[in-house]
Amino acid sequence: MLVEYSSELLIEVDCVSKSFGSYLAVDSVSFSVPRGQIFGLLGPNGAGKTTIVKILTTLLSPDSGRATVAGLDVVKEPRRLRSRIGLAGQYAAVDENLTGRENLDLVGRLYHLPKKLVRSRSAELLNDFDLTGAADRVAKGYSGGMRRRLDLAAALIAEPVVLFLDEPTTGLDPRSRNDLWEVLERLAAMGSTILLTTQYLEEADRLAQNLAVIDSGKVIAMGTPSELKSLVGSSVLEVALEDASRHDEAAIVLSAIALDPNKVEIVAGRIRMAIRERSGIVADVVRLLDQSGLPVAEVAVMKPTLDDAFLSLVGHGTKGGSYD
Repeated sequence: MLVEYSSELLIEVDCVSKSFGSYLAVDSVSFSVPRGQIFGLLGPNGAGKTTIVKILTTLLSPDSGRATVAGLDVVKEPRRLRSRIGLAGQYAAVDENLTGRENLDLVGRLYHLPKKLVRSRSAELLNDFDLTGAADRVAKGYSGGMRRRLDLAAALIAEPVVLFLDEPTTGLDPRSRNDLWEVLERLAAMGSTILLTTQYLEEADRLAQNLAVIDSGKVIAMGTPSELKSLVGSSVLEVALEDASRHDEAAIVLSAIALDPNKVEIVAGRIRMAIRERSGIVADVVRLLDQSGLPVAEVAVMKPTLDDAFLSLVGHGTKGGSYD
């Protein structure tokens, strides 16, 4: 069930497909995004996320299906639509030989905005993105985080109705990523409608009110982060043995109490599986393993994470918080 922030849908995607030769990149994808929501497309590399964004921003045409953004058909009204959207891609589209202010001025002129408006919007955005002090420095000397913020500022210069962000924090260090998250949260609080693609589970959990999980070009699940986590079960059991070389044996023993015996995983030297939490479950796990001659070093029961949800949905988790 999607959270409704407005009855007006600013993005509507209906059975959209796109192929490249024999490769089906997007397979009958459908979803909608109401005004004022951050909506996340979450999935591994090659899942089809970027192709969907390119279709919605008129950079690609779908082979079939229909999509509208801000009430405009992406195929029939591309020119009108481009003036109403902003796009920040996976890599900051910044001219390194221009200053920050000149980069924003250039984008404003490409949108055919009046010079006076570009000057005022640039000053406002440079302040909002904490770039005023670097506004007249050549962008070549900017850090990765500063370039990302400048790129996002450029995407907002024309005050777009809908903002598309294609993996905007890829390659950023944790501090820069957190700074950018705070910027996006402020935009959402002011009523911006944002479609975000990401591989980062923590990013999706923190920012998106609703998510569509994409794998092999298909939407395989949709809902709030909490709803997706609930697909795993009520709790996740995590066990580490005194002898890590025997984790495979322990996984077979513990499959007897797993919600899905086929989804007992060994991740980062620990056995993880979904269970139905009940009183005494930890003592039962220790007893079960001890009876099998498998002494326990640590055992914990915790709430499921988005990573656990992906283990359930697509059959593999993440490394370092993102898909390979």
